[in-house]
Order: sequence, then C-alpha cells, then structure tokens
Amino acid sequence: MKTIMQAFMKTWVAACHFKGRARVLIPPGVYALGPLIFAGPCIGPSPIIVQVSGTLKGDTDISLYEEPAWFQFENIDGLIVTGGGAFDGQGESAWKYNDCKNNNDCVQLPSNIKLNKVSNAILRGFTSADSKGVHIFITNSQNIRLKRLHIVAPGDSPNTDGVHISTSINVKVSKTIIATGDDCIGMIKGSTDVAINKVTCGPGHGISIGSLGKYENEEDVRGITVKNTTFLKTDNGIRIKTWPGSTPSLATGMIFQDLVMDNVRNPIIIDQGYCPSGCKKQPSRVKISNIQYINIRGTSSSEVGVNLMCSPQYQCENIHLFNINLKHIGNGPITATCANARVSTFGGLQSPRVTCHN
Repeated sequence: MKTIMQAFMKTWVAACHFKGRARVLIPPGVYALGPLIFAGPCIGPSPIIVQVSGTLKGDTDISLYEEPAWFQFENIDGLIVTGGGAFDGQGESAWKYNDCKNNNDCVQLPSNIKLNKVSNAILRGFTSADSKGVHIFITNSQNIRLKRLHIVAPGDSPNTDGVHISTSINVKVSKTIIATGDDCIGMIKGSTDVAINKVTCGPGHGISIGSLGKYENEEDVRGITVKNTTFLKTDNGIRIKTWPGSTPSLATGMIFQDLVMDNVRNPIIIDQGYCPSGCKKQPSRVKISNIQYINIRGTSSSEVGVNLMCSPQYQCENIHLFNINLKHIGNGPITATCANARVSTFGGLQSPRVTCHN
C-alpha cells in the first residue's frame, strides 16, 4: 500500500507543478489507500483534473488518520474530480468508534473527501460509499459544484452525512442521489448562497440547516435554496436546528420549493431546542427569518406534518407557507405545532393548517 500511495502523491505533485494542462488518471482497478492530501497551489492553467476510473478503498486502520479526512484537496483554484469510479471508505470498520450520540464533543471520523480552501471546483459522476464519517466535507471554499454523484451508506451508519458545508460561499448540489445514515446535506456556520436542486434523499435525516449555535461567535447562514427534491422515508424533510444557549447569530433568506415527501417523519421542522445530550437551559439566540416553504406535498409518517418550534428569546420572523399539501401515511389526521414564530403569509392549500402561539 505504501508504494501505491507514493505513486499517487508523485503523480499529483508532477501534475500540480506542470506548466501546461494536467490530468491525474486513476485507471480501472482496486487501490487500497491511507490518507492523502492533494495540495496546491498548482502552477498550470486551471482546472487540474482528477479522473477516477478505479475503485479506491480507504485503509481500515483508524490510527493512520491524523486528520478527519481520507482524500483531502487543499489550497487549489480550479479542480475537477470526475469519472465513473468510487471512493469506498470501508466505514463499517470504524463506525463502532463513533460516540457522538452520547458525547457532544466527540471526535469526528474521517470524511471520504474533504475540500479545504478550494475554489472553482466541480465534483461529478463518481460514487462515494461507506464513508467512516461525512462523505464530502466542504469548508473554507467557494464556487463549488457537485452533480450526478451517488452517495451511499447504510441507514444506521452514524454521522455519515452525504454533503457537509461550512464557511463556504456559492455551493451547488444537483442531480445527485444521497442515501446515508445522517443528513443528506447539512449546512452549518458560514454557509452562504447554497443551491440544492434535483436531489433524491433517503434514507437518512433529510436536509438540515444546522445544527447552529453550538460554538461561540458562529458566522451567519444566508441564502439557502432547496428545489425539486424528493425525500424517501427520511427522519426529517427540511429541518432548521439550533442549540440552546448559543451566542447570537442569524439564519436568514431561505427558499424550500417544489419538494416531495414520501413517508417522512418530520416533513417541515424548525427545532430551536436541539440537544442530543447535556445542554444549557437557555433559549437559542440564533435568529431565524425570511423562510419560504412553497409547493411541498406528500406523506408524513407522523401526525405532525409541520413543526415550527422557535426560540422564545428570538422569535422566527417572516415565515411564508404556500401550497402545503401533506397527508398522514396512516390516513389519520395531519396536524401542525407552532410556537414563537411569526407566520407572515399563508397561500393556496394549507394541510395541515398552522396556528402559532407567541
């Protein structure tokens, strides 16, 4: 394996330092690899292309991973990762070490792919399977496109988010299938101008903004759009979740439109008391505002189709609901719960009908 890794690194360095157009080709075959960092800056004309035609398998020795990442791309302007190959994290070997359900400060297991300080990148066409942790982690980056990806892990695999975004601007995810054990897509602190379109999500925890407010002085989240997306038997559909006792921040300017819920437990949910274990007994101070839910239909596996539970200290403001058509999967009544939210506009069909108590 050491020889193979040396060959990968030697090829990357040669391509990155080539003054002409460069492509790294990973041919058909199976390659066992430990953690790798493909770092720039590169000197040739952008983009540099990494074409993955083979199957890459992540080493199962967790002690090899000094950072929570397997394939890391860093300090690169102009990158394309493409091809019909696969990143197989072999995560089943590591999931037993995950204790995040009982430990808010748990150690994160390695992502299959991490982009750090990357700009103008496209990831397309490949499979990410059985990551030890998050499949694709995007941080400190801008102008990132993900399309036609297949991201898969067992429904009970812990913290295997499909795409995790933080402190990044202008990220687009489209025409992608995500079936994992956690959020299909999660957007946390500093996620700005994120567009999600034509994604199939499930199983998993749905698409989440948050959790927010866990750490001091978090950057705001702004400009999130989710459209033309289907949720299949997920725990949640569209969820905004914030921790109690947070320092002040904003989550604002979001559009959730043309969504289909198929047997989803919480199709529309705002949870400002999110607390897996051991939290402060204080209201969340993340201010949620300017949220539009438009043309959302389908079935809920619970009786509560819409659940807007906002902070008593900073009420949710300018919530808009247009054409909400949800039914209970068991043909029973569908209901809504709402507290500390100012719903500014109702329009079209409203099932369930939301009545909010402030």
